[in-house]
Amino acid sequence: MNMLGKYTTTLKTSMTTVLVTAFAFTCISDFAHAQKIGSVDTVFKFIGPDHKIVVEAYDDPKVKGVTCYVSRAKTGGIKGGLGLAEDKAEASISCHQVGPISFDKPLNQQEEVFNQSLSILFKKLRIVRMVDMQRNSLVYLTYSDKLIEGSPQNSVTAVPVDRKITIPIK
Repeated sequence: MNMLGKYTTTLKTSMTTVLVTAFAFTCISDFAHAQKIGSVDTVFKFIGPDHKIVVEAYDDPKVKGVTCYVSRAKTGGIKGGLGLAEDKAEASISCHQVGPISFDKPLNQQEEVFNQSLSILFKKLRIVRMVDMQRNSLVYLTYSDKLIEGSPQNSVTAVPVDRKITIPIK
């Protein structure tokens, strides 16, 4: 085998390893799993699932009594059905108090509380919680990013916490 052949074989093996590792990492890296609330179709596809908007609920793992609802585009068609499509970077978030708010441990001033893969390679939907001490509120921001370039599209929501409850900060 000539030098070019060895290089091509090595490159193919390396790329396969990177793809398999990236796929495995994406599958296990979610902090919390979303509960699907529902969806609506936006584009009919003859082959594969339709394009749709899905609504999912995420319970904040460190703040009891707060749930975030995220709506986002989900790509259908053949690629979407096989899990190979890259979903759009557009999402909306609305977080609400759904029960008594309580904290088991102090919170970071800002931290990522959820992430979900939007493509097989390096694109994620992220939800970050920020604490607004002056207004005694929890602020949640959703956006997406890629390894190289993210998107400036984002959505923000806030959950006011009763003034009788102090938000514990690390």
